[in-house]
Amino acid sequence: MSEHDKMTMQAARKRQLIAEGELYRVSIVHARANVGHALRPETILQGVVQTVSGFAGHRFESLLAPGGFRLQSLMPYAMTALSFIGRKKLVKPALVLVAVAAVATGWLRRKH
Repeated sequence: MSEHDKMTMQAARKRQLIAEGELYRVSIVHARANVGHALRPETILQGVVQTVSGFAGHRFESLLAPGGFRLQSLMPYAMTALSFIGRKKLVKPALVLVAVAAVATGWLRRKH
């Protein structure tokens, strides 16, 4: 290999290393921006809400599974019922009814 070829290869390798260094620096800036965004309170709260709603949805769907129901098939009916409750200003009585049903379910589960 001639001296000219070695210098050409070294120059190409140097350009490649410089490009990799620039890419590395850009990825660090991008990662810092992502961490900064992820640590904002509203982003943390959104993640918590998504996790809790996902857990509740899976738990509810597992309760419906033995009956052959799916959450996606029941959702239009639930939205209609929630819309009706909101329109007729029945939110407080509905919450009381849900609380009574939860207490009754807990009592029945503990009894058996």
